[in-house]
Amino acid sequence: MRRTPFSPSFWRSPVRGPWFTSVLGIVLLGGITVLFVTGLLSYAAYNPDLARVNDKTPDKGILGFYLFSWPTDPHWLYRLTQGVHVTLGITLIPVLLAKLWSVVPKLFTLPPARSLAHALERISLLLLVGGGLFEFVTGVLNVQLDYVFPGSFYPLHFYGAWVFFAAFAAHAVLKTPAALRNLRSMRQPHQLTQEERELESPDPDPPTVSRRGALGLVGGGSLLLFATTAGQDFDGLRWSAVLAPHGGADPGSGPGGFQINKTAVYAGISASERSAEAWRLTVSGRTGTVRLSRAELLQLPLHSSALPIACVEGWSTSDQWWRGVRLRDLAALVGYEDDPPDVFVESLQRHGAFRRAALRANQVADPRSLLALFVNGEELTPDHGHPARVIVPAAPGVLNTKWVARMTFGDL
Repeated sequence: MRRTPFSPSFWRSPVRGPWFTSVLGIVLLGGITVLFVTGLLSYAAYNPDLARVNDKTPDKGILGFYLFSWPTDPHWLYRLTQGVHVTLGITLIPVLLAKLWSVVPKLFTLPPARSLAHALERISLLLLVGGGLFEFVTGVLNVQLDYVFPGSFYPLHFYGAWVFFAAFAAHAVLKTPAALRNLRSMRQPHQLTQEERELESPDPDPPTVSRRGALGLVGGGSLLLFATTAGQDFDGLRWSAVLAPHGGADPGSGPGGFQINKTAVYAGISASERSAEAWRLTVSGRTGTVRLSRAELLQLPLHSSALPIACVEGWSTSDQWWRGVRLRDLAALVGYEDDPPDVFVESLQRHGAFRRAALRANQVADPRSLLALFVNGEELTPDHGHPARVIVPAAPGVLNTKWVARMTFGDL
């Protein structure tokens, strides 16, 4: 008689069972919760309650309830939260795949719904499995800068996260007590529920590896992914990040030899429009508008800040030494001597999601927030934003606008 996936005896691995599934589930319970929280923090950092400006999900409604003015202390905050988000997400991929493998027989159990409650649980599992695969796949593609999916990454990943985590939370509430019981003791078959017995094959093949050995293989895969990803956050270990686009050696050498996502050529910034003769910074505010050449900016008080660049793809640099004019001093030029407000920053770049961005008043007021003219003792290179760029502590890289052309101060 030919076996089909709908026959319990089709699934013959002796590794499957409640204990194996429970261990993986507990690991994912902690890991995915951290991923969800750090993902929400990343979204808050991108859109610090500036719904009309930076928001990439304008129809989010109540899902934006947690947005707040993103802090500037500690200055490495976004570097930490997004580094954890991306590195942990990649590290958990073997665990997620093993967990799905361990429960795949349940997707083929008959009848498909024994009761209304069972039918609702099966539907929630579709959302859980589909949402989990969607979030991990789109996250990995974003890290690899490979945007093959339709639409923008930001709303897709944002809404997908809420669908996935809602199903995940419901599943965790239902299954965590049983998982903890399975971990505390290896229960006998007669002590298992019908649903738990469905995880074990009634006709298993001879074992070639123990369940603990299988967990070791999963853990080893996770450690390998961790070791080949985490280095993108540390200059001394960047060579090890072979799975990250910003792994390997730093680009170039000298003061400008650190990571970028977008070159001047890619952004369409020509040498002529960056020239001293052509480029002017337009600053607008309460008392009017002023236009400043780079030479005139150099006549203003200059200050220095040691700040990293950290991007949503998970990579970051060590602290770079920036020098330029404080944003609060530019606000003072147009009537905000004591109370610097929000600022809307526009780039010479003509296309792209973040050619325009906004910063909150607390970010403008921080004395380390600069319109940078120099980095590491030298003029900015074209790829790092010459003739001037924004640098703000703890802000995502895309909000540190390069090739700045206009700054408009005021409430946003």
